[in-house]
Amino acid sequence: MAAPPPPPDEPVWSEIEVSAPPAFSTSQLVEIDMGPNVALKFGIDPKAVSIGTDGVVRYVVVASSSSGASTGLYEGIRCATGEVKTYARFNDGKWSMATAPEWRSLFSGAATRHSLALARQGACSDTSVPRSVDEMVRYMKNPRVGVAH
Repeated sequence: MAAPPPPPDEPVWSEIEVSAPPAFSTSQLVEIDMGPNVALKFGIDPKAVSIGTDGVVRYVVVASSSSGASTGLYEGIRCATGEVKTYARFNDGKWSMATAPEWRSLFSGAATRHSLALARQGACSDTSVPRSVDEMVRYMKNPRVGVAH
């Protein structure tokens, strides 16, 4: 069944063109609180975060294991719909762009758990994006209750 059309006064949403992943550093990652039972550590580089005119928070998240192995993902969260999209993966020192990336629910399971935690920790305030990247990073460093879905 197709989704109903938006109300006449509500513009149809469209995603801006997404360019290549931004450069990132692992030296000052802001940790995403994943709770005590997650083996990997996740963090974002605040300098690799943007909030698009389309209402999508885009970021590079780095996942690190206790052995020192790490990988990066260039993703976007659409707070208005509770969805995430992975644009590219970083392995072995280079980016690989995703072919035909699609939006998926933040609540779809283990593959999106870090994205849901990031949304709750500051990337989203219910269905809205933060006013600025600085505001998002402040929320991440000082989590507040009930910031996301």
